[in-house]
Amino acid sequence: MKLLFVASECAPFIKTGGLADVIGAVPKALAALGVDVKVLIPAYPALADLAARGSELAHFPDLFGGDARLIAVTAEGLNLLLLEASHLFDRPGNIYLDAKGGDWADNHLRYGALSKVGAEVATGALTNWHPDVLNVHDWQAGLVSAYLRQAGKPVPPLVMTVHNIAFQGLFDAKVLRALGLQKSLFTPSGMEYFGQLGFLKAGLAFSDRITTVSPTYARELVSSEFGMGLDGLMRARQADLSGILNGIDLEAWNPETDAELAQTYSVRGLKGKAANRTALEARFGLKPNPDTPLFCVVSRLTSQKGLDLLLECLPGLVGRGARLALLGSGEAALERAYAEAASRYAGSVGVIIGYDEGLSHLMQGGSDAILIPSRFEPCGLTQLYGLRYGTIPVVARTGGLADTVIDANPAAMAENCATGIQFTPITALALDQAIERTCALFAQPKLWQAMMRRAMRHPIGWDRSAAAYLALYQSLLDERGAS
Repeated sequence: MKLLFVASECAPFIKTGGLADVIGAVPKALAALGVDVKVLIPAYPALADLAARGSELAHFPDLFGGDARLIAVTAEGLNLLLLEASHLFDRPGNIYLDAKGGDWADNHLRYGALSKVGAEVATGALTNWHPDVLNVHDWQAGLVSAYLRQAGKPVPPLVMTVHNIAFQGLFDAKVLRALGLQKSLFTPSGMEYFGQLGFLKAGLAFSDRITTVSPTYARELVSSEFGMGLDGLMRARQADLSGILNGIDLEAWNPETDAELAQTYSVRGLKGKAANRTALEARFGLKPNPDTPLFCVVSRLTSQKGLDLLLECLPGLVGRGARLALLGSGEAALERAYAEAASRYAGSVGVIIGYDEGLSHLMQGGSDAILIPSRFEPCGLTQLYGLRYGTIPVVARTGGLADTVIDANPAAMAENCATGIQFTPITALALDQAIERTCALFAQPKLWQAMMRRAMRHPIGWDRSAAAYLALYQSLLDERGAS
């Protein structure tokens, strides 16, 4: 089977969030099952050296106002197709945002181009390689299905994967002409969203199947609370919707071999975690206290992530003698509030505004628990990293958080299967109670270490999920063959 992935980012080459981790991991897991996977992403400046050692497969002399090339290169176990279009992607800083923090004004052209080239590859742009199935990811690749719909020739089946329905790629309807899209597709049952062009809506409306990144999130998407205005479409397509749980790269995230840790450790020998805790305390200016847990947060600072709720809980957390190390960036008001909290609770709360991949590894290795109070969470990856590193996840009961963490309630503790702490409703009071439960469990070293070991043994790799993706792709091919 030949499979084309289309996405806007891919770890370790370019990353702004969890999407990149998934795109960097799933193709390798599928390749291990015998699938020939290629990953189409833009050739941002960070990928210039990679593109320079690749080979040109196709040329597009006028792709939305400039010259573009498709370059093939193999790196980090992935077969990449890099869309080199300097007029669209040769930009400094964040790949989506300009220097003022707003969306690039031509993002419709930038990711329209990515989608258009994805459709071109699907319909024969490469002479020696034709995908049997396409899997496109999030709004940036949503128009692939629209371009295929108007291709006027046989096209492969297409799967649309939603990593976060809150990000929909909405643009003024007047861009239809510039994108070369047929007005006949701009309907309420197609890619029109309350008068705007919806990239994600196009993908959802015109794909053969829809997947999202956890079973619970798939169920949530058909509700008005979580569907973000697309719940009607999701209900209409519910028979084509499934949730396939995300995993993580077990090689990149491995406490036994992680070079970012002060000291490696394993499920059989947890003593090394103490050295990481000491290093983390020093990095964040926290006072040592072995009798209470050191919590961490590695997150975008947004209301979606529930980090305004955590601010309300800081007096109680500090009052119990616990500490917090936070790494993240996002909404300016939350950045300021956490900087102020670090000053107010010096020695108990440490904050670094920004993102540092290496530091995030040390935080997983050195913390006792990781706080994830998200109001909604399609899957989440940081709780999976926490499980892998024996850093107990304290999570809101929503989306993939509910699917991946087993709450330490009395029944689960009696059966020795708890791996973390869940809380609901998603309020400051419930979060404070979860923090209190965590502190109480931490005060019982034997119970705590047993839970750490169960967490570290919990299956969170890609094997099962890759098999589920493959079964989905194969079912589409079988249906085409039967028709």
